[in-house]
Amino acid sequence: MISQPSRHCTVELQALPSRIGQVRRIVSAQLRYWHLDPLIDQAALGVTELLTNVHRHAEPDKMCTVEIELLLERLMVSVHDHDPRVPVVHEAEPFETCGRGLAMVAAVSESWGVQPQGDAGKVVWFTLCAPSSPLTAPAYPVYGAARAEPYADVAADAGGHAPARSAVAG
Repeated sequence: MISQPSRHCTVELQALPSRIGQVRRIVSAQLRYWHLDPLIDQAALGVTELLTNVHRHAEPDKMCTVEIELLLERLMVSVHDHDPRVPVVHEAEPFETCGRGLAMVAAVSESWGVQPQGDAGKVVWFTLCAPSSPLTAPAYPVYGAARAEPYADVAADAGGHAPARSAVAG
């Protein structure tokens, strides 16, 4: 039996440096909306590294799709591009300034991998373990509410959840 419905978000983009920052902010806002604040740093780092790889290495184009999906207690972040070449973890020398992206993804994630899709390209993905309780961040006050103690247990007023602070649909 599924105790929590799956949640899904997709963003299509051209992997340019300016767009990578925008997608990082979208992923962060979506995780805030889903009350998964503890995963924001890891997910933002991972998606940044995967999109940077598309920007630097993908051929014939830089078009890609980022998907984030929460199913039960696993967050999966994936990037699909049109380049069929499979990435390889590079052993970077201590003073090299690049070449550590996939190693960093492996270090911050629970698991990661590549799914070749023939002539359609590939999907590079990683998973993060979601906290068992969705409300692990401190509760925020409800604006306009008069309270004797301004920061007292707002989660109880919001039905067990802190108020959403994002306009991103989930």
